[in-house]
Amino acid sequence: MKELKVQIEDAWDNRDLLRTPATSAAINKVIELLDSGEIRVSEPNKTGWKVNEWIKKAVVLYFPIRELKTQEAGPMEFHDKLELKTGYAEKGIRVVPHAVARYGAFIDRDVILMPSYINIGAYVGARTMVDTWATVGSCAQIGSDVHLSGGVGIGGVLEPLQASPVIIEDGAFIGSRCIIVEGVRVGKEAVLGANVVLTSSTKIFDVSGEKQIEFKAEIPPRSVVIPGSIPKEFPSGEFHVPCALIIGKRKKSTNLKTSLNEALRNYSMDI
Repeated sequence: MKELKVQIEDAWDNRDLLRTPATSAAINKVIELLDSGEIRVSEPNKTGWKVNEWIKKAVVLYFPIRELKTQEAGPMEFHDKLELKTGYAEKGIRVVPHAVARYGAFIDRDVILMPSYINIGAYVGARTMVDTWATVGSCAQIGSDVHLSGGVGIGGVLEPLQASPVIIEDGAFIGSRCIIVEGVRVGKEAVLGANVVLTSSTKIFDVSGEKQIEFKAEIPPRSVVIPGSIPKEFPSGEFHVPCALIIGKRKKSTNLKTSLNEALRNYSMDI
């Protein structure tokens, strides 16, 4: 792995190396390891999450060494530089037409993909549901037992390299039409109500106690979050801008509300 890292860093600093077979082989190997889940763009450690920037660099460098080509999937035709992910059956992944995932994205066992899109470098943990028209951007990290509801948009990140990917930790429930971008981290088992928008600059207020607490770019574990708005002064007057409100912690009643998919799987029912 150290040798791969050196080769990627050298190619990042000297793009002429992209013409050499050794560099192409190194980049292809990194993407292969991403696709199999053996490496990750970001991974948990004792202090939180570590971002492996050299792997992000490999993903960026993968595009210029690829050529556009036509791919066919039944009557459908694509024209792209990247292959589509394959081998779902042996990996125990359910893929409903027209779900699309790019090669270089890792998808763990028992994931269900409704018509949706997963980009290169993303990581999707076991038993997660990616619901209809949800998108998982490049290098985003989605934990196990997560539910991404219909129309959810998880932002991707490749450049600038210093930027952290969006992280959705295990057991989180992301409501319909939520937008999460710019490296925001959603803690374990948090519940986001429909239409919550989270960016790196979105103000997040815990209003469940007597005193308001503000968070930035992070939703604490087991938080229940709804969309809100706050007044802001502009040269032309005062207007309201979006914010996120933490109204409490996930309780047994909330768990019952968000465990529908697990219950259906237990009784072998389709959804």
